[in-house]
Amino acid sequence: MQDGSSGSVGRRHVLGGAAAAMAAAGVGLGAGARTASAQERGTNSRPGKGGGGGRYAGKTVLVTGATTGIGRAAAIAFAAEGARVGFCGRRRNLGQDVERLIRKAGGEATYIRADVRRPEEVRGFVEAVAQKYGGPDIALNNAGIQKPFTDLHEVSVADWDDVTLTNTRGVFLAMKYEIPLMRARGGGVILVTGSSNQFGTRPGLGSYTASKNSVQGLVQAAAIENGTHGIRVVALAPGMTDTPMLDVHRPPGDTDEQWAARKAEFGRQGIDAFKRMATPEEMASAALGLASDDMAFQTGTTVVVDGGQLSGL
Repeated sequence: MQDGSSGSVGRRHVLGGAAAAMAAAGVGLGAGARTASAQERGTNSRPGKGGGGGRYAGKTVLVTGATTGIGRAAAIAFAAEGARVGFCGRRRNLGQDVERLIRKAGGEATYIRADVRRPEEVRGFVEAVAQKYGGPDIALNNAGIQKPFTDLHEVSVADWDDVTLTNTRGVFLAMKYEIPLMRARGGGVILVTGSSNQFGTRPGLGSYTASKNSVQGLVQAAAIENGTHGIRVVALAPGMTDTPMLDVHRPPGDTDEQWAARKAEFGRQGIDAFKRMATPEEMASAALGLASDDMAFQTGTTVVVDGGQLSGL
């Protein structure tokens, strides 16, 4: 669900002024025209022309978990800015759809089926993209899952393992195979999708919260170990975002229309400043800003992009 609901946030770990910094990078997420246009686009916006131009022309970008949601939006956004995008996910049909969408718009992308829980598949994915496109220059380790709300003492061991293997081990494995390649080429940027839920959970999200807090530890360790190798490592922590991850909470029997209305109402009753859920495209814009050279001195931290949700607690 990628949200947070309570708790104080340490200055060491969170860049409270993320919106201002990203505005300077040309990807502001404030209210007004950009927010309105993001709402109008929804989660099915089409990519702009990729190809020769753009901020990331000539760069190779890896994205895990890019068949839906934030990963999908990020793959499209990086390709629209000229990057060569290699992305993975478990659902082959969805991955091929995203690849076709990007290529039809003039971008360059390759889908490779991989399960981030499996070391051999992650290694194969990273090495295949590097062999085809070079790099990587930028990686967005985004793959993640959530289970239905369940009190911690009732979470099954199987569900705990599934969440932890995907959300935490998956990030570790991606870093394990990305970092040597980035060191060899003199640097790069590793982004990780965290969650504002790291800083304040809600009942029933214990396994998800624990997995995202572990991701912050990986970000800090990787940043400290690789700064002198020219590698920045940053976590992006979305607030409540309207992605298919939310579908695990969909009541049985809800039609698509009923579920959409339920989510919209939940957003209106939320505690963020905009009274709505974020779109995946807004999180993708944040990722583009964080990966840019404008943020060259930022590493080892988590940037919260939650529409002011934590500020209202």
